[in-house]
Amino acid sequence: MRMNLSTHWAQARLVMALAIAWIGDAAIAQTPAEAPKQTTPTASATAATALDQFEWLRGCWAGKVERREFVESWLPARGGMMVGIGQTVVHDAKDPAIQKTDDYQYLRLEARADGVYYVAIPAGTKEVAFKFTSVGDQLGKRAYTFMNPVDVAFPQKIVYLQGSEGWLYAQVSGKVGDNPKEVTYPMRHVDCLTGAVLSQ
Repeated sequence: MRMNLSTHWAQARLVMALAIAWIGDAAIAQTPAEAPKQTTPTASATAATALDQFEWLRGCWAGKVERREFVESWLPARGGMMVGIGQTVVHDAKDPAIQKTDDYQYLRLEARADGVYYVAIPAGTKEVAFKFTSVGDQLGKRAYTFMNPVDVAFPQKIVYLQGSEGWLYAQVSGKVGDNPKEVTYPMRHVDCLTGAVLSQ
């Protein structure tokens, strides 16, 4: 008798479980499918589009002029900006193995409501923003120009020239007092870990 009663309850529990599962499936089947959500461009998507043209800049760049050696590193665009750093070291005239940092700066390319800005924070100074004004050809290279006519301090203009075979020429220009000045930093695209020149 106990065995029959036990069997009866086991069968009842099985029937109840199947009924609950069937009711659940039926309810799901009768739930109307949600209409696809309409998507509109977000601020971050717009910012990403504005920075797409600078994608070639990401990675590490290195160059040397006489005893000065300089590097720039750029991360991929995220959250409406590309973040970079720059450092210049000077090798000792008597012993080139000895070097010291001459300058460093934090950099970013930032998408704002009115355009893209190149923002530099040189060592120990406040940040300076240069607005992206044009892209065109200069000396057979793709030239990306940033201007800051407001600040008096040098430089007032920065141009990144995208050369062939992995070359980058960073030009800074303007006036120091009444005297025009221009400095160019030639760099090659290099492996961030080894410093080896990357083939293009």
